[in-house]
Amino acid sequence: MKTIGAFFRLIRWPNLIFIILTQVLFRYFILPFVYLEAHAGYEAIKLSEGLFYLLVIASVCIAAAGYIINDYFDENIDQVNKLPKVIVGKFIKRRSAILLHAVFSAIGLMLSLYIGYKLRNPFIPFFNFIAIMLLVFYSSTFKKKILIGNIIISLLTAWTILVLTLAEYRFRISPHDVVWQRLLKVSFIYAGFAFIISLIREVVKDMEDIEGDLRYGCKTMPIVWGLPVSKVFAGVWIVVLVGMLVAIQLYIIQLGWWLSALYTFALVTIPSLWVLKKLYKANTPADFHRLSSVIKLIMLAGIISMLFF
Repeated sequence: MKTIGAFFRLIRWPNLIFIILTQVLFRYFILPFVYLEAHAGYEAIKLSEGLFYLLVIASVCIAAAGYIINDYFDENIDQVNKLPKVIVGKFIKRRSAILLHAVFSAIGLMLSLYIGYKLRNPFIPFFNFIAIMLLVFYSSTFKKKILIGNIIISLLTAWTILVLTLAEYRFRISPHDVVWQRLLKVSFIYAGFAFIISLIREVVKDMEDIEGDLRYGCKTMPIVWGLPVSKVFAGVWIVVLVGMLVAIQLYIIQLGWWLSALYTFALVTIPSLWVLKKLYKANTPADFHRLSSVIKLIMLAGIISMLFF
């Protein structure tokens, strides 16, 4: 039983639920909204339910493989930063971890190839393969470099949304296609939110993990630039996020979507400002861990906002 529990902790099952929830809400709320608004009809959605479920499984497998390989390379650092949560080398052998990574990556890639074939869209398997490779290089190298690793994870977070948009792409699409224009607009709003909130959280997590990262020669932002500059960096992105949210809220109020605007203001904008305030007072790993948890809840609230379309 301990091994089973360790396995689910290894693949970060709550984060995988995040991915599933994001893609399910996008498929069943955003896509119908876009198509119906453009008077295209629900049946015009290119990504069938069967292929959609396979795409979700592919996304989950690729993400799980990424978490496994990350823990594989992070074993020594986690001995300092997260000793009670160490899994690889304690509950699951290193060789088994590599095997699990290979299996999940292979499943994710094979499903992506099948989906790409059925949709006649080579971009899906191509970019999912890129995602697999980025997760490997992130875990082995890039996460120890200043900012590069943070950007990679943030891009991959946004990709969980953009992959669904890409699945709707038609090669003979007109540049004036109303459906495609609307879909791109909504997709980039949510993908932009995912990128920014993930980037903020990654920097905050680096501040939390500074002790172990410093001991093992990592060159993360808090180590190279220091905590004060890292706080300013994260703070600037919070301001950008809040500015973007306010602009969107003002726009949707004009459309009469008061409930959506109120929800976003209360559960995304206000908590983001709270994080900004608390960020500059944070100094201990516990402080940064608390902020990281709140940012994750803000991310969840942003995902759930898809229900209001």
